[in-house]
Amino acid sequence: MTTFSAIILLFLIMDPIGNIPLFLSALKNVDEQRQKRIIIRELLIAWLVMIIFLFAGRHVLHLLNISEPSLTIAGGIILFLIALRMIFPEYEGKGEQLTDNEPFIVPLAIPWIAGPAALASVLFIANRHPDRWPWWFLAITIACFTSGFILFFASGLSRYLGRRGIIAIERLMGLILVTISVQMFMTGIAAFLSFYQAS
Repeated sequence: MTTFSAIILLFLIMDPIGNIPLFLSALKNVDEQRQKRIIIRELLIAWLVMIIFLFAGRHVLHLLNISEPSLTIAGGIILFLIALRMIFPEYEGKGEQLTDNEPFIVPLAIPWIAGPAALASVLFIANRHPDRWPWWFLAITIACFTSGFILFFASGLSRYLGRRGIIAIERLMGLILVTISVQMFMTGIAAFLSFYQAS
């Protein structure tokens, strides 16, 4: 995996376009200027969590004795499920649970930005080529802050794109993510079979 492909993968998983209605719903009772500060704060928290997974995740996997094929297969399954939700979105009710108070960490930073699929993907790329950690650090940073830039202007984009436009873009991103998830799953199966035959 190249740095560019890692950026694209993480950006698709974070799904900032699809998260626009969720963020607007969760922040609807917060002043607009305060909303921007909250988005920046939650973005930094999500970025920090992903960086922690980048450096510590490999050691956790080693401690739990989780093999690379298992991680690849699990990552493919998670991505596939996330992609299905992107292709068949259901926004109603998802952002209503924390609208009375200012959201903190949950659900904006986790899981809407740094969700299970994003964290699993960080573990995947970090475990495949741990020596390339500076490039993965760069990929996480670019993907995270590109997503944050889109969410920062969520109100304007929501008015410009409209509900149908957001759904159309999210479904297109979901279709791309489906192919990536299937490839990850097949790669994990192939690696498992190679290991099994070699042993």
